[in-house]
Amino acid sequence: MNHDLEIARKAAREGVKTILKYKKKGIKVREKGFHDLITDADIAAEKAILRVIFEHFPDDNILAEESADHDSLSEKRTWIVDPIDGTTNFANDFPIYCVSVAMWEKRQPKVGVVIEVNRDEEFTAIAGKGAWLNGELIRVSKTSNSRNGFVGTGFPYNDLSLVDPYLKLFRVLMEELQGIRRPGAASYDLCCVACGRFDGFYEYSLHIWDMAAAALIVREAGGVVTDWNGEEGWPFGQRVVCGNEYIHRYLLEKIEEHIPEKQRKNVG
Repeated sequence: MNHDLEIARKAAREGVKTILKYKKKGIKVREKGFHDLITDADIAAEKAILRVIFEHFPDDNILAEESADHDSLSEKRTWIVDPIDGTTNFANDFPIYCVSVAMWEKRQPKVGVVIEVNRDEEFTAIAGKGAWLNGELIRVSKTSNSRNGFVGTGFPYNDLSLVDPYLKLFRVLMEELQGIRRPGAASYDLCCVACGRFDGFYEYSLHIWDMAAAALIVREAGGVVTDWNGEEGWPFGQRVVCGNEYIHRYLLEKIEEHIPEKQRKNVG
């Protein structure tokens, strides 16, 4: 096994173990911003994950949601960590929330692990080597007709600047697609694209730690990941669209039709 992936899996498993421990004994929840929750489990899980990483790679950089620098990504090896993606779900005992651990080098993803805690689904990928769900190779769907498209999305909690055009787009997609779902954890949404459950996914107001592992998993499963202009600005641009080749192109066209150009631009 790739050593970086082995450590990423070990670190993510320590995060899961910590989350389950806190869930069993009861969690403390507070607001760290507008509609933005944090629990004591988030903080403890991140510490557990970083402890494993630092034990094996003490000189590597860290970009983590609850600590470390959020604003830049160096050329050096950098571990990008989201201890609980879907904290609001977790805080309300709604079942979908994930641990996400990725290692990037030269500003490109090299390994990624996403574990959905309740179902114990472990998604993994190595750049250039493929993507797996619980050890089984996965691929994106082959859906090539939007009428059969089953797509995931998200509703931003702290940036409502695009709500009106976003809802207009949502209405169009409701009419044209087979179905749209909103699980509430972007890393899981992207992994559902990777294994063919979803044909595509789109959202705005995301952060790199939401996508760093899962975007690699989608790409290694044969999918396409871009920003809303079809370019590579998604890591810090807060706008992402992905899917199999056909549904990605379809979603991108609909975004271009219904979201004004100035609002499609990346934030970062």
